Amino acid sequence: MANQKKSTSSKTNKQKTKVVSHGRLYVTATFNSTLASITDSEGNVLCWSSAGEAGFTGSRKSTPYAATITIENAVNKARNYGMNQMAVYLRGPGPGRDVALRVLRAQGIKVPMIVDLTPLPHNGTRPRKAKHNK
Repeated sequence: MANQKKSTSSKTNKQKTKVVSHGRLYVTATFNSTLASITDSEGNVLCWSSAGEAGFTGSRKSTPYAATITIENAVNKARNYGMNQMAVYLRGPGPGRDVALRVLRAQGIKVPMIVDLTPLPHNGTRPRKAKHNK
């Protein structure tokens, strides 16, 4: 059998990295974990990070240290796009809320706006019946 030549044109999987100087950081800080996603100004997600992706499992995901590592990972990924200014959108009551702002200050990211998107009930559910003490 003849020696068959393989195709010499090599396919390269190069991603086109676009330069985005400013964007948005969405932090969802729950009691169980912290999620961070970074978007451009139109809302297209560029990168994300979570406490689980950073290697934390179980109750360690809900610690402020895990939130610190999560936000640092997301910011480092965003720096590959040339981002140096982020508007911060916080959601939830977890320990990652305060940590996000501290990490951004330590990384030298400019923060022109901080918005709290935590959902609050307008009226909520009906309260429990009052306990009757004898």
